Amino acid sequence: MLASLKGKSVIVTGGSKGIGLGISLAFARAGAFVTIAARGEEAGANAVKELALIGGAGQFLQTDVTDWEAVKSTVDETVKQAGLDIICANAGIFPKQSIEEMEPEQWELVQNTNLRSAFYCTKAALPQMKETGQGRIILTSSITGPVTGDPGWSHYAASKAGQLGFMRTAALELAPHNITINAVLPGNVKTEALDDLGDDYLKKMGQMIPFGRLGAPREVASAVLFLASDEASYITGQQIVVDGGQVLPEGLEAPD
Repeated sequence: MLASLKGKSVIVTGGSKGIGLGISLAFARAGAFVTIAARGEEAGANAVKELALIGGAGQFLQTDVTDWEAVKSTVDETVKQAGLDIICANAGIFPKQSIEEMEPEQWELVQNTNLRSAFYCTKAALPQMKETGQGRIILTSSITGPVTGDPGWSHYAASKAGQLGFMRTAALELAPHNITINAVLPGNVKTEALDDLGDDYLKKMGQMIPFGRLGAPREVASAVLFLASDEASYITGQQIVVDGGQVLPEGLEAPD
């Protein structure tokens, strides 16, 4: 299963931490060459070391996903070194801020990081994927926005819902070139980015999920790997929710 990923070249934006690191490690275990595209040099270098520890191959390229030239440069450098078969537009931020207190600049930063970067990644990868006659694009969206809402995250919700609107039209444009584009919609996943929310908040979040716990990055990564594989060659413009059943209960309490 998923043997088709061996020898593939993949870019993971935001691939040095959290869900992105989980995705990077999963691709490395599957035998792919992984380019970790992220802003932080120290985190990027550490992530490459983690790839090496599991016998994976990869590199770190410092990348600001809000900058078109930076994204294009990362794609071009990856193509030069290893080709490009898969790009995961995973980078994202979710600073909490009410609409009343939010400054326009804060709104724009979240849209640029989460939504505009999905367009940049797709556009930058398209020439290489058209040339080779195949490609996989996977977006990391969220249940927040497409399925649910949460006070303080209107900018984040808008960006994640926007990703899916972009994906559906992009799927129509890319299909003639044998390029698929799909999305994973994680629920609450335990990453270092959630640490600032506090233990009580995280415990409450876990209690609201039918499985009784937060998800793990590797569980999101498994869905990403499937969408990137040959086994998913006839799937495009679709979304997979990875949330432990979080959005299913009708009442305020998850089932025992």
